[in-house]
Amino acid sequence: MQNEGRSSDLDRRIVAALQLNGRASWGAIARQVGASESTVLRRAGQLTESGQLRVIGVVDVLRCGLGVPVLARLRCRPGTAPEVADALAARPEVRYASVLSGSADCSAEFVLPSYRELARLQVAGLPSAPDVLEVETFAVMRTFTSNHDWDSGELTADAVAQLRGGDVRPFEEQHWERPPEQLDELDLAICAALGEDGRLSFKEVSRHTGTSESTVARRVDSLVRRGCLRFRTLAEPAMFGYAVEFMLWLSVLPAELDRAGQQLAAHPGTKYLSATTGRFNLVGQLVLRHYGELYRHTTDVVGALPGLREADVTLQVSTLKRAWAPTPVSAPSREEP
Repeated sequence: MQNEGRSSDLDRRIVAALQLNGRASWGAIARQVGASESTVLRRAGQLTESGQLRVIGVVDVLRCGLGVPVLARLRCRPGTAPEVADALAARPEVRYASVLSGSADCSAEFVLPSYRELARLQVAGLPSAPDVLEVETFAVMRTFTSNHDWDSGELTADAVAQLRGGDVRPFEEQHWERPPEQLDELDLAICAALGEDGRLSFKEVSRHTGTSESTVARRVDSLVRRGCLRFRTLAEPAMFGYAVEFMLWLSVLPAELDRAGQQLAAHPGTKYLSATTGRFNLVGQLVLRHYGELYRHTTDVVGALPGLREADVTLQVSTLKRAWAPTPVSAPSREEP
């Protein structure tokens, strides 16, 4: 049992390192997690094979003019939320779907060709429409922080700096106000290959795309630098001991929206936070280690936000899809009774 415990600790550190830099070399990860490179390779391979770990390249659709993200919260007929969420997750335009508990029963993020498509996200146009009582949509205006930026807190500050290469501002903060970038066919082909496996070598990507390795390296560097491509490590928060995952739906005075967004985004439990249109103009996804922390988070963190007018908390009962990928079977909670 002691050996299993040490392996579990090592697994968490490996995944944490990949969250900080999905394309870090195995040697660099080994140095930061305190294990040999061969051990890191073996453990990462086992985690990947079991479905607990995956690194993918993700295109910023808004940055590249490939679509617009829209969040939706749904109320369903009693007992039908799991089926509705399953139907949502099966849709190709949905990149995130979950079952909630509280004032809403399901949540999903759609990527639509344009805001004109919002009209079809009404009850009649949704999967399992007979079981959907109400749908509310929120178009994303600006993202303060995203899952790509999140630090699980598993590694030291020095390890974070080494793996990330210094002080890295949130991805969207660097690019959200610039005009969309234009991607050509080769860019899209490279992104597609890395979307399946974000750790493919440039040589492997060159074979997929029929171009030279040096060209691939230049293109990937350009895509990352221009804010078109980043790398996301998919792993459930429970792996790091976060037993509670929930969504915040906040209404904030427009004059205080930016300040409130920056303040909440800086909290270590905030994985995702965006300014949106609609009744709630600040929507976030957050994690905590214990259910008992939720009250203090509500009073001390949310309650301290400037310009706050209304706050709603919905617990994530289960998450079916993240970043277009189905989630693995939920790991058992590490929270003690």
